[in-house]
Amino acid sequence: MQENQTKFTPVLLGSDFNAYGMARSLYEIYGQPVKAFAQAQLAPTRFAKIVDLELIDGFSEDPVWINEMMKIKERYADHEEPVILIGCGDGYAELISKHKSELEDVFVCPYIDYDLIKQLNDKENFYKMCDKYDLPYPKTKIITKAEYESGEKVAQPFDYPVALKPANSVEWLDIHFEGRKKAFIIKSEAEFYDIVGKIYDNGYTSDLILQDFIPGDDSNMRVLNVYVDKNHKVKFMCLGHPLLEDPAPSAIGNYVAIIPEFNQDIYNKVKDFLEKIEFTGYANFDLKYDTRDNSYKLFEINLRTGRSSFFVTLNGYKLADWVVQDYAFDSLKDKDTFFANQDSSRYFLWLGVTPKIFKKYAKENDVKEHAVQLLKEGRYGDTFWYDRDKSPKRFALYKWMMHNYAKNFKKYFTAK
Repeated sequence: MQENQTKFTPVLLGSDFNAYGMARSLYEIYGQPVKAFAQAQLAPTRFAKIVDLELIDGFSEDPVWINEMMKIKERYADHEEPVILIGCGDGYAELISKHKSELEDVFVCPYIDYDLIKQLNDKENFYKMCDKYDLPYPKTKIITKAEYESGEKVAQPFDYPVALKPANSVEWLDIHFEGRKKAFIIKSEAEFYDIVGKIYDNGYTSDLILQDFIPGDDSNMRVLNVYVDKNHKVKFMCLGHPLLEDPAPSAIGNYVAIIPEFNQDIYNKVKDFLEKIEFTGYANFDLKYDTRDNSYKLFEINLRTGRSSFFVTLNGYKLADWVVQDYAFDSLKDKDTFFANQDSSRYFLWLGVTPKIFKKYAKENDVKEHAVQLLKEGRYGDTFWYDRDKSPKRFALYKWMMHNYAKNFKKYFTAK
């Protein structure tokens, strides 16, 4: 990829691991701190020199968000170079899409239209699209609030355990109760009715997704990161093989160890899907391998880069630069799709925990053996601990986060 030939300005929305990873990816190439706006200060960007973070109270929702964005737009109105707006969370991505027409006179907004983003963000509609485009996903039943409030028994067609999760991931961010999780693995009928009741009694209004539970441990998961250019052509795909997930209830589904993987069949199927629906921008998919029929089943699409997506940059693919090349340099239009990870001898292991935690809790298998060998060779890294952004405060924060991970694994981890 060409570098430093055209000026551009990136603006990130968020302060989480995804935001820090995107800022680090850009800083490594262009050497400039990245401006970011967020509602709250989260640990990954705290004490960071490479992120110029500005906090705005109430910035996660309208009307505060769009009112503040109109003020921010004024700051950049006289910039001649492209100012690229990147949402690092589901809510920010949806808000950018919703207000694209109000923002794109100043900002580059690399997002699909709001109608399509609403369909894809809602798991129920996403699965309907999977049916249409022949993408496999777990057997699913939809539960509605009206069905729950009718007082009649909610039919549960699958054997326990079952998976239960909100169809509307954005609405779910505002729902809070003791025992709340990103997704639930339910082992009995009594637990099923208890959880459904708590969800709807605490203000959630959208549908719930009940799914056949695909057996297997964390190493059966896969994660796919994609960039689709402004002409709706997939230009980059990078598959990861998670080996361990965070076991804390509030963090279920957050990967903490990923090794690259190559799978042309997955690449081809998802590429075909994204180009047919005329997608634009970054996307992140979670999949799980089902040993019962030897297929990879899609769980969801995130319309942004993922929390653990720095594994892409760690392996040399500069994830944040694809949108820059597309909109600032216009350099992707004549390029074929780049399918990452074809050379396993170049792999790096990405970790969100210490090597000690990884080696203790990741399931023993051939892929873990490969990962342990990468550790021995020093071929690993994480998102947070960056050579060019080190400080005593960042080090203390890193040690505190790793201490909390150790406590959570000891408290919550159960072998699958």
